[in-house]
Amino acid sequence: MAKIPHRVILTEDQMPKQWYNLRADMKEQPDPLLNPGTMKPVRTEELYPIFCEELAQQEMDSTTRYFDIPEPVLDIYKMYRPSPLCRAYHLEKYLDTPAHIYYKFEGSNTSGSHKLNSAVAQAYYAKKQGLTSLTTETGAGQWGTALSEACSYFGLDLDVFMVKGSYNQKPYRKAVMQTFGANVVASPSDTTKVGRAILETNPDTSGSLGCAISEAIEKATTTPNCRYVLGSVLNQVLLHQSIIGLESKIAMEMIGEYPDIIIGCAGGGSNLGGLIAPFMQDKLTGKANPHFIAVEPASCPSLTRGRYAYDFCDTGRVTPLAKMYTLGCGFIPSPNHAGGLRYHGMSPILSKLYHDGYLDEARSAEQTKVFDAAVLFAKLETILPAPESSHAIRCAIDEAIRCRESGEQKTILFGLTGTGYFDMTAYQSYHDHTMNDYIPTDEELEKGFASLPQVEG
Repeated sequence: MAKIPHRVILTEDQMPKQWYNLRADMKEQPDPLLNPGTMKPVRTEELYPIFCEELAQQEMDSTTRYFDIPEPVLDIYKMYRPSPLCRAYHLEKYLDTPAHIYYKFEGSNTSGSHKLNSAVAQAYYAKKQGLTSLTTETGAGQWGTALSEACSYFGLDLDVFMVKGSYNQKPYRKAVMQTFGANVVASPSDTTKVGRAILETNPDTSGSLGCAISEAIEKATTTPNCRYVLGSVLNQVLLHQSIIGLESKIAMEMIGEYPDIIIGCAGGGSNLGGLIAPFMQDKLTGKANPHFIAVEPASCPSLTRGRYAYDFCDTGRVTPLAKMYTLGCGFIPSPNHAGGLRYHGMSPILSKLYHDGYLDEARSAEQTKVFDAAVLFAKLETILPAPESSHAIRCAIDEAIRCRESGEQKTILFGLTGTGYFDMTAYQSYHDHTMNDYIPTDEELEKGFASLPQVEG
């Protein structure tokens, strides 16, 4: 048998032309979004003041299995897609494992991450609707960078509310966003009512994605011809990101492999949901039974220590309520947290799959152990991974070691969401031994749970 190549890259003709909607094959649907005013299920048209109309329709659609990818979106995808599926031969050799380790590398674009897959789609639908501007939030900066690129391409103005802790830690992310014409504001800020209210209560806060979402929505709803877009969590985002998994599955079929274990880092759920989508379809339809593992930071443990409950998607409590694993919309992750993966809740789709046992495991990892894995991977595979991706690397290494100890030959697939070249402050902290592992106590988490809205039923 011929040796499997280090990199498998599909041709443009082999690239999927449709996104896959995982909800169409789920045994039970996620609980509906609730209107915060009436506590009744949200109707699609109620989302139109916030989201682009076609995106709102995608958000609410649980029956259409495949959505055609618009030609203008495909044209941009072809500049950086299909992305490579890589075999980590050097990592396998170092670990002396019988496991086959693969990773889907999403860092081959200027944003340095998978986020561009949904940013291009959302900017396209905004332009198609005739909008002139968008607003958004960003945590570690990948989403803000990706959306800045997409808005520049389609000629849209963009306001980015960046979590203050990241804004201060990653000034070059801001510079890249500004290069593409975006206006970048540290959140919480004094430019919005909700930002001023948060600062009045906690003037020294390092911010959170929940805070930034509140500000971005306020800006969108008070600006003519403007809408809000989000880079993770939402059903529409997981739909767009399904191209990651669809490409992965085609590439693995080409080399005669199928993953026994699929691992993704988990913050809001965009990368994990996109990677597992077609493989989860196999599980839901009884064609195969891969083992899925979500890996999150121990400092923001929504799946491993959160509650499955209705919660607001933002700190200002203006968004619809979603049923998800959550730490409470007021949760503020520690400012030392190096990567993204800092949202207080998890995608309703992934939350439902986890609650029902289809998403098999959720694990948390301490920051220093994540960077142990990141540095090892960089030395062996020559890619400097993003801190977010390195959570999946940590787990893949652990699983490969288990294979070595048991003698089992398993095929492992993980998502390498992007590169870490804007995360050098964190890498320097690791090398200087000033990085620490903050893990919230039960008492600290209880404060967030105490503020969960009371929803009947």
